[in-house]
Amino acid sequence: MRAQRVWKVNGAASIGQLQSRLDDLNKRLGQLENQHPDSWTLEELRSSALSLSREIDDIRCAEATAALSELLRK
Repeated sequence: MRAQRVWKVNGAASIGQLQSRLDDLNKRLGQLENQHPDSWTLEELRSSALSLSREIDDIRCAEATAALSELLRK
């Protein structure tokens, strides 16, 4: 079974919003791990957390690349 994304993220969402969602997801993961360590939902939540963290990284890298390009252009 393929894991599905739990959070639908708007492309214009800020890093702060994404980070807040990731923090909430990680909190929920911790609760679920304590209550139901064998739950199939854990893998789906982990997959969603990884996707969300990759999206945050992609945005940060794009911002850094844009800033570097601007510096090099000067």
